[in-house]
Amino acid sequence: MKSRTIALAGNPNVGKSTVFNSLTGLNQHTGNWPGKTVSGAQGAFTYKDTRYLLVDLPGTYSLAATSIDETVARDYLCSGEADATLIVVDGTCLERNLNLVLQILSITENVILCVNLLDEARKKKISIDLDQLSQRLGIPVVGMAARARDGLDLLLETLHTFEYKEDPAVKADWTEHLRSDETRRGILRRAHEICTSCVTVEKKDPHAFDRRLDKIVTSRKFGFPIMLLLLFFIFWLTITGANYPSQGLTYLFAWLQNQLESFLSYIHTPAFIEAPLMDGIYKTLTWVISVMLPPMAIFFPLFTLLEDFGYLPRVAFNMDHAFKKCCAHGKQALTMWFVYIRMPFSSSGAYSKSRTLS
Repeated sequence: MKSRTIALAGNPNVGKSTVFNSLTGLNQHTGNWPGKTVSGAQGAFTYKDTRYLLVDLPGTYSLAATSIDETVARDYLCSGEADATLIVVDGTCLERNLNLVLQILSITENVILCVNLLDEARKKKISIDLDQLSQRLGIPVVGMAARARDGLDLLLETLHTFEYKEDPAVKADWTEHLRSDETRRGILRRAHEICTSCVTVEKKDPHAFDRRLDKIVTSRKFGFPIMLLLLFFIFWLTITGANYPSQGLTYLFAWLQNQLESFLSYIHTPAFIEAPLMDGIYKTLTWVISVMLPPMAIFFPLFTLLEDFGYLPRVAFNMDHAFKKCCAHGKQALTMWFVYIRMPFSSSGAYSKSRTLS
């Protein structure tokens, strides 16, 4: 069986993680990049006669690295370890995403482009000529709506039939030329030309509603009150709402414990076995489930909704100015929230969601 390593790259918040999960399912491993505090994920899947290792790179806007996340993504792409790079872009704002695509194409020819969020693009009356886009870039282009798994089969087939070429490793310092104004202007000019020929917009301003919403949720007058009310509502709903299912689970496990103890007594189980089994393993396990599961079952879906709606980056934007005075960054806003507010009151330390701010 053949094996291929595919690097998964893209801007933040383009549905890259959704594509990753759709391809790998539960067969994935999460950890930190060597020598870095940046988390990364790898997943494996098999299609026809080939086994693929998918490496999910941190979201980045450019290879001209200005942060640890971007440095990790740049170094891996330049290393030549991947047989190909699958770039996920947002179909609702293709021109902005093409900046990274064109930069990666300057490193390697083994690139497949996945235009995600086509369902959202259709809602905004944006149509993309994928064939024309493929011709202009000279690479395969696949359209997807990853949440609905629309286009997943075509993506798998494209990965299978793609002609992989030998790519030499490139020194990471080579990307430093991307910082020059001339190079940036050239990339932006080409991205604009490609979008002009491939993208048709029926509405005069398809992002008008988003901009109006941004003016409210990121304004100095309403931004902080809305943010605080929303976060405190989620906090209150998680703690208060979790009490009822938690109490129900406690009663259920207590009843089940009586039944199990009666059964163990009936079969004359020795005390030195029954005591650690029921008072140790069973009580500890059921207590953790009844206390931890309800808050997590409420909290994670609510924050997933905020992530899908794109509100978490707005939180980072609102908090960035204040956090800079502390020599910190707006991305750390939710981490601070969880540590200083959620943790004393709740057993579910779910601050890992703060990485979605990136």
